[in-house]
Amino acid sequence: MEAERLEAQLEAILFTMGEAVELERIAAALEREEEEVRQTLRAMMAKFREEGRGIQIIELDGSFQMCTAADMYETLVKIAHIPKKQVLTEVLLETLSIIAYKQPITRQEIEAIRGVKCDHAVNKLVEYNLVCEVGRLDAPGRPIVFGTTEEFLRSFGVESLEDLPVANQEQIADFKQEAEEEVNRQIK
Repeated sequence: MEAERLEAQLEAILFTMGEAVELERIAAALEREEEEVRQTLRAMMAKFREEGRGIQIIELDGSFQMCTAADMYETLVKIAHIPKKQVLTEVLLETLSIIAYKQPITRQEIEAIRGVKCDHAVNKLVEYNLVCEVGRLDAPGRPIVFGTTEEFLRSFGVESLEDLPVANQEQIADFKQEAEEEVNRQIK
């Protein structure tokens, strides 16, 4: 049990540090003899190799580092070429919150609330799979109606739309006042 605990501690140290860590520093942190730590690390190195693990521990001039196994580089190159999700800008977050709270909703309704065009924001949210087309209105032009996706729920850590935070009446009154002041500034 103690040997497994030592291995777990070594894994945690090397994973967290992300760079080569001197043997003496590891041994001091674990309050163990350097030779015991060295032997355990070398045993782990052999074990990872034998099991064909995706990670390995390497020894570099008296230091040890956890890194990706060399035969995994091709897999990493494939994943690295997949575009990362972009950070949601203030405009995207504002548009997303309108959709989340008012869904199902059309672009025209979103624009009426925001006061500006929202084509780009809605398209980006669809691209990020946070919003999707949920149908069409039975009205002239049959406008598309949007709603949030399961990815939206996952991304924001809510189980259902009912779990979205509710603004209290005082906050709503403040928002209305700010909006009216903004409109008045634009008119002048």
